Amino acid sequence: MKKKFYLLLLIVATAFTATAQEQKKEEVCYNPNLVKDTSKKSIKSMAYVIINRDSLKINYHSPGVRKRIIWGGLVPYDEVWVTGAHDATTLEMPKAFVVNGKEIPAGKYAFFTIPGKKEWTLIINKNWKQHLATEYDEKDDVLRIRVKPKKNNHTERLQYFIEPVNNSTGKIAVAWEKIKVEFPFTLKK
Repeated sequence: MKKKFYLLLLIVATAFTATAQEQKKEEVCYNPNLVKDTSKKSIKSMAYVIINRDSLKINYHSPGVRKRIIWGGLVPYDEVWVTGAHDATTLEMPKAFVVNGKEIPAGKYAFFTIPGKKEWTLIINKNWKQHLATEYDEKDDVLRIRVKPKKNNHTERLQYFIEPVNNSTGKIAVAWEKIKVEFPFTLKK
């Protein structure tokens, strides 16, 4: 009887440990630039904000600069980029939203960019479940807008921001190395 009890206890403990390890793998970092950076890997990260009781999320993997040449080096100019690492960066909007005059239905989208020396193309694409930009297809683009990159203080790890302006508007931005790009949005009521 004691052996069965200890065996059952061992099975439960093992299951608990495996569950705890799985949960640890799924942890998300909300500011990858505040974490003690000892990893050469890209950190699973999220930008999250609540605007007027609606939660907006951006899920991404945050690579580090690590003394590399980023623009025109690691990230080529004039090519579609996942704007992060690994899986496509995803943007989740709980309501329809407007960007650059175009209304986009509520939902989950992939976010890509085409970095350029003087101008970037920002892309919202309906195929959110893809790896890098290898499955990217322009026909799935919901929106493309052009923006000018801004100089920014050094940001070691790529980071997204969702910055509310009021109860229905805000800005989405991404910063890495010494560049920042952003665009405004309005949530539909």
